Amino acid sequence: MSDETVVGENSVGDEHEDIESFRDRVRAFIRANLRPIGDGVDSHWRIRTDEEELAEVARERGIQRALFDAGLAGVCVPIEYGGQGLSVAHQRVLNEELRGYEYPTRFQIPTFSPCMAVLLDFGTEEQKLRHVPAMLKGEELWMQFLSEPSGGSDVAGALTTAVRDGDEWILNGSKVWTTGAWWSDWGLCLARTNWDVPKHRGLSVFIFPIDSEGIEIQRIEMLNGSQEFCQEFLTDLRVPDSDRVGEVNDGWTVGTRWMFHERMSHNSPLVTVPVGGVRAGVGGAAMKAIASDAGRLDDPRAQELIGEAEVLDLVGHALKRRVGHGITTGTMSDQSSAIARLYAGWTHSRRITIQFELAGAAGAAWLDEDGQLGECGPAFLMRQVGSIGGGTTEMAANVVSERVLGMPRERSGDRDVPFRDVPRSPT
Repeated sequence: MSDETVVGENSVGDEHEDIESFRDRVRAFIRANLRPIGDGVDSHWRIRTDEEELAEVARERGIQRALFDAGLAGVCVPIEYGGQGLSVAHQRVLNEELRGYEYPTRFQIPTFSPCMAVLLDFGTEEQKLRHVPAMLKGEELWMQFLSEPSGGSDVAGALTTAVRDGDEWILNGSKVWTTGAWWSDWGLCLARTNWDVPKHRGLSVFIFPIDSEGIEIQRIEMLNGSQEFCQEFLTDLRVPDSDRVGEVNDGWTVGTRWMFHERMSHNSPLVTVPVGGVRAGVGGAAMKAIASDAGRLDDPRAQELIGEAEVLDLVGHALKRRVGHGITTGTMSDQSSAIARLYAGWTHSRRITIQFELAGAAGAAWLDEDGQLGECGPAFLMRQVGSIGGGTTEMAANVVSERVLGMPRERSGDRDVPFRDVPRSPT
């Protein structure tokens, strides 16, 4: 291989680029192209107008394209699909250097993981060549059409159906809790293709543009006023068989790996996230800023809370590295990703609770000039989202107990029963 390999419009450096040279290249790009951000409270829960949301999406598409043009997109993605073909250590360098700077957060989850990860694992060569470079260029934002109104955490109980019609499939059903579907491009969808076998054996996976005829998107207003979650209604949606991922009726093989990538979330080597947290506002520095605005820096109780947040952050990073290394080297089962998922869900709620406790009365009622305290109340109201989105912590605990520790499975009345014969509540 030559020192410079050109893939499409993306110049990719030597696949053996040393860490320090890569760090210098990353640092120069960041300083020249990205805006510094504050280290304050998590602003994720600030309600944005549709115009603000679309402007942020457009900005992140631009950042992702700039990363691609600079040879910094898809650090661990194979070169033949537009990535850099580098190591996890190189990805870690990018994460370290991004601390304190903006980055294309909406592309990380679920576009890169689990959607791109699933395509890399199970997609046809044509599917990978068509979509993976487009994701890395910022041209395609993907969503997973997985949860259903009747299913809860029982993903295998999907009622959305796909019926073969020649070289096409006709999909009917509904998916829900799809964050940002209204501004996204493609969906990765689990559907039922056989009702006469047990539920895990009659599933297939499809991909399709979200603006296709036959898809209606309705936005869901949450208690804090946000409408980021969506429900999708699929009515006679036609999908070519060439957009099927994996074998017919073997969707659970795809789905099992899909769930692995979903649990890996921001721990995935395919994902770029600044060291110090998925978003600003999780570690001790952010908590200190809140305590300062609340006038509590000298309060011993506030200092204990700041220390607790910092420890949770440090342990989380150590756990992420340990699980990631174990899975990569084969010393840990890939199901061990549920350990990191369980920890992330629990600590997300706890750290937001710490923010709220530090804010005091301003967490319940605040003024525009209250600075870092203004976001603590809405974040506290929504703190349990981190234990639900990306698979519930209860499901993660089940995976740890059954598939990591080898404890007995929970009893189930729908095993080895044709899915059409499984009792279910009236719809």
